[in-house]
Amino acid sequence: MTIASGLIDLHIHTTVSDGTDTPEELFGKVKDAGISLFSVTDHDAIRAAKTLSPLCEKDGPRFLPGVEFSCRDRGGKYHILAYGFDPASEPLNALVKRGQLLRADKLLARVAYLRETFGIEFPEEEIFRLLAESNPGKPHLANLMIKYGYAITFRSAMEKYLDRLPSAAEYICPEEAIAGILSGGGIPILAHPLVGSGREYLTDEEMERRLTRLKEYGLAGIEAFYSGFTREMTKGLLEKADKYGLLVTAGSDYHGTNKTVRLGETGLPDPADYPSAFLRFLSRVGV
Repeated sequence: MTIASGLIDLHIHTTVSDGTDTPEELFGKVKDAGISLFSVTDHDAIRAAKTLSPLCEKDGPRFLPGVEFSCRDRGGKYHILAYGFDPASEPLNALVKRGQLLRADKLLARVAYLRETFGIEFPEEEIFRLLAESNPGKPHLANLMIKYGYAITFRSAMEKYLDRLPSAAEYICPEEAIAGILSGGGIPILAHPLVGSGREYLTDEEMERRLTRLKEYGLAGIEAFYSGFTREMTKGLLEKADKYGLLVTAGSDYHGTNKTVRLGETGLPDPADYPSAFLRFLSRVGV
């Protein structure tokens, strides 16, 4: 299968972070969906690549290892994607390790907040299990709340409790993430760039400030095609990419049953209509 004959999805999560499909399960679903090029971008983790790379080499679509770093600074929250890196890179692996340690700290702080504010308690062994997974996040706690009767649905757990949690005291800074990605030979991309904190969208002025600052740090591109964006939003982002000389990527942000997003739901046009910024990205990663 050639790239042009199938879908492309460069933003997918597995059980290595906060998705519900194991890497092996995802591989089967990617094939069934007719996807010819995909990337798994688990939060602060590159472990899924060890499973998926050999599977795809033997029988399957083209696989591009990826990772998504959760960042924050005075300008807000950012998710920085990385592609085309050396998985053995020491700076990149140090960044992954730091992200995992911060996630563990955030999990314990969130558990304490739920207990002290709402009287929500979980068995100790459940928390140990999550910590052993190395990439625990709010979706894991939402599923625990459902399991122990504190919430009926995943959405209600997130909106009523988990989206109201106070911000963690320490995050990876975006310049730190970008530097680590570049040191590992990777391409740093701003994920779902219109999204600020929570579900709020950035104004055009906020977007301009963000791109200007991140480009100074070495940002190489933006995720202009995204499951949550309208055609008008994507059009505006493509204009921003041209203005700042940025590459463009496309991703669904698939999380299995933790979201309603489908694999391959990116908004990409037919291959004949791929924008030049997206074609440049594909060329950079050897596609």
